[in-house]
Amino acid sequence: MIEEKDLSQEKKRYYEARAKSVIKALLKRKINSQYTANSAEALTAMMEMIRPGATVARGDSVSVDQVGVMEEITKRAQNKIINPLVRDADGNFAFNSRERHRLEREAFFADVFISSTNAITLDGKLVSVDGHGNRVSAMICGPNKVIIVVGANKIVKDVDEALARIHNVATPINAIRHSLKHNMPEGQDLPCVKAGYCIDCNHPAKPCQYTVIIEGSGIMDKGRLNVVLVGEELGI
Repeated sequence: MIEEKDLSQEKKRYYEARAKSVIKALLKRKINSQYTANSAEALTAMMEMIRPGATVARGDSVSVDQVGVMEEITKRAQNKIINPLVRDADGNFAFNSRERHRLEREAFFADVFISSTNAITLDGKLVSVDGHGNRVSAMICGPNKVIIVVGANKIVKDVDEALARIHNVATPINAIRHSLKHNMPEGQDLPCVKAGYCIDCNHPAKPCQYTVIIEGSGIMDKGRLNVVLVGEELGI
């Protein structure tokens, strides 16, 4: 019997087709990339890129949390982990702001940095927006290897569409996430949270202060950037 309400197979084929098109574009830009059908395959691929003994740092990313790679690294117990985002059961930061900042700086000297990107264009550009800057800066300089895990739901036509998606969808939802889950009430006062879309504000707690567009990997950075593109919805 045909299940008309279930579109999982249709989405799977759609995401796979788009992802494989993006993979070709990324490879042309000298960015290592591979397609995985689901989070379980993505986890395996990511773990294979992290050698025992390597120091591993992470950026704030729902996608990273959903794949479960940090838990797997911890379970393996063969790597030093730099994680300024450790939280208690109630969502509060385990470290004070000074210690978090120190760990964010230490992440620049990690062997491996794991994060996601906010959007990826059909022609292979990685578009990321940050409030503090530590995530996007580590993506472009510092750690010896960067692993970027991204769901196919973040594939967009071009940079303009990427920025529109980030400012009107990802940023408001992420601000609400921090407010509800991490006891950061300042997010509720953001104009984009109140309106449901970006109004190009200058709020002091604005979470979109820094924009980075990665267009490729240079000669000296060969093999540094590694994208794992997952054929399912991940992140925001």
